[in-house]
This record gives sequence, C-alpha cells and structure tokens, in this order.
Amino acid sequence: MNIVVIDDDKLVALSLKTILESTGNITVSATGSSGAEASALYREHRPDVLLMDIRMEGMNGIEAGEALLKEFPEAKILYLTTFSDDEYIIKALNMGAKGYILKQDFEGIAPALEAVARGQSVFGERIIGRLPELMKQKEEFDFAAHGISDKEREIMELVAEGLSNKEISARLFLGEGTVRNYISNLLDKLSLRDRTQLAVYYYTEIRK
Repeated sequence: MNIVVIDDDKLVALSLKTILESTGNITVSATGSSGAEASALYREHRPDVLLMDIRMEGMNGIEAGEALLKEFPEAKILYLTTFSDDEYIIKALNMGAKGYILKQDFEGIAPALEAVARGQSVFGERIIGRLPELMKQKEEFDFAAHGISDKEREIMELVAEGLSNKEISARLFLGEGTVRNYISNLLDKLSLRDRTQLAVYYYTEIRK
C-alpha cells in the first residue's frame, strides 16, 4: 500500500514513515509539512491513502482536504491528529474524509490505513461515540421537499444507528438488494458520497 504523510512536525512525519514501513505492508512515497503540499504530493504520487494532520500553519488539514477532493474526488484522506476537536470532527465527516483518528490511538494507525485503502470509513470509537452529543439541534427537516419517503426515512435512521444492510433487511423484512437500492437513492437525493455521510447528515440536519 502506497501512502503520503502530511504533518507540520517533520520529526513526526519521519517517525510515522519509519514505523509504518516497518510493518512491511506500507510504503510511504513522500512526506510533506504543510497543507499546501497535499495536492501537489497527491498529484505526483497518487497514493492509496493520504495520511494528514489537521492543525498546521497556513492552510490547515481541513482546507487542504477540501481543495484536494475538488481536484481528486476519489482521494482517500485519513486524518491523524492529537486534537479531538468538535468542529474539526464534524467538518472532516461532512467533507468526505474516509477517517479521523487520534494519534493517541497509535496501534490503530496501520489497520486504519489498510481499512481506508479497502474503501472503508474509519473513525475512532471515541469520536463516533460522541457524534450524537456533538450535533446541534436543527429546525424540523422537510423530508417531502427532498423527495424522501417514509420507508427511506426509516432506513436512514437505521443506518445512523449503525445497522448493516443485513440487519436493516431483517428488521424491515426487506431483501438486502432492496435496502441497498433505498440507500443508493437516499445518497443521490441528498448528494452524499456514502453511508457514513448519510449517518452524519442524519445527526446534523434531521435528528433533534
């Protein structure tokens, strides 16, 4: 697996390179020390995953990620930071990042990279567990205005609760293929990328 590391602490970036490459499964093609370098290094190396810090001088990791995803929508960004900052967590989730883990969760960095490379979204348990309490209350959501049916609303709620397609299928007595179609339709109607964003959308825009 090929990755690029962006961290404004060059010693941290080099340490991550050494540690990750010692696993034998990960190659760090390049390291950068600013958010401004992220797009250029991604363009040059096309990594499977971009591992990036958030709090950096000048362009921070969130701004760099937003710019990168505009140019490369397929980019897989995993944020690694020492800060469990509410605003950053929500921004990272909403912008389409594939993961947000804390540097304190050291043993989980390599497995998180591997999971993101396989197309999964990875967020530390402490972060996901805090999502409901982080979200501010919104005005009542107009499902009809978005063309969302009662069944789609029900499925969205179950996705937000963390149920898999198989579990939703069993709960609602629907085929798994039907559940996948419902979720695909919801993503299209709400202009979202994946079920992680759907869950975040539910908590940020709908749930009281």
